[in-house]
Amino acid sequence: MEFKTHYLSPDIKLSNFEDKPFRTEVLFEHHMLIWFISGETKIVQADSIHVFGAGDIFLIPRNQLTTVINYPKDGLPHKTVAMHLTMPMLKEFYTKNPPKARLLHSPGIRNFGKHPLLESCLASLIPYFDLKDGLPENLASLKIEEAINILRIIDSDIDGILANFQEPGKIDLTNFMERNFMFNMSMEKFGYLTGRSLTTFKRDFKKSFDTTPQKWLTQKRLELAHYRIREQNRKPSDVYAEVGFENLSHFTYAFKKHFSYSPTAGDH
Repeated sequence: MEFKTHYLSPDIKLSNFEDKPFRTEVLFEHHMLIWFISGETKIVQADSIHVFGAGDIFLIPRNQLTTVINYPKDGLPHKTVAMHLTMPMLKEFYTKNPPKARLLHSPGIRNFGKHPLLESCLASLIPYFDLKDGLPENLASLKIEEAINILRIIDSDIDGILANFQEPGKIDLTNFMERNFMFNMSMEKFGYLTGRSLTTFKRDFKKSFDTTPQKWLTQKRLELAHYRIREQNRKPSDVYAEVGFENLSHFTYAFKKHFSYSPTAGDH
């Protein structure tokens, strides 16, 4: 069974997935507020790995490289309600409600646990998914505004994230790539996040690393996988997605070619 998504409005959706683990690399254009109904999700970012389960509520800030691995669990599907907090909507909101916190330029995921105010706000959306014609746009906007107001009540730093409308500027490429090589993104997206066109990104990459991005990325991902398997006793099936490989068979082939033995082999 494939991933099913039911849109209540363009910015509010219910996702349901009952099959094997589903993995995706994402760069969210807008902030994403997620409420977990069932299942489990592992979220991998440059400096952290988060695991979320039933009842958890969290915010993924925009413009951050993120690997999302979704699992059904305990016989229940992977089921979430997600709300997009878009730039136009937030700009309009903060025109009327000036921000109270300083800008946070590199915020991590905000975990709100099972906060009752947020939970009641998001749970109240569930009955609307049975409507044949979806939720009227003005009502959807009111629910999103309610969620923003709750976030401001329970997190004193949230304005520093939601009211930051800046786009990525040109940053140090070497440092960025060393921190984010495990994300399986296109070169265009890597370029965008470092404030460069694709051509400029490739040129600057060659200057910094004296090789092509693809060769360097493959080697860095294999070295990280090797460390996690050999030193941390992790299973290849648990590691390959975290370090940026599309599937286990491609990872196994590349690992064996690079290290001359299989990732599932004994001690070496």
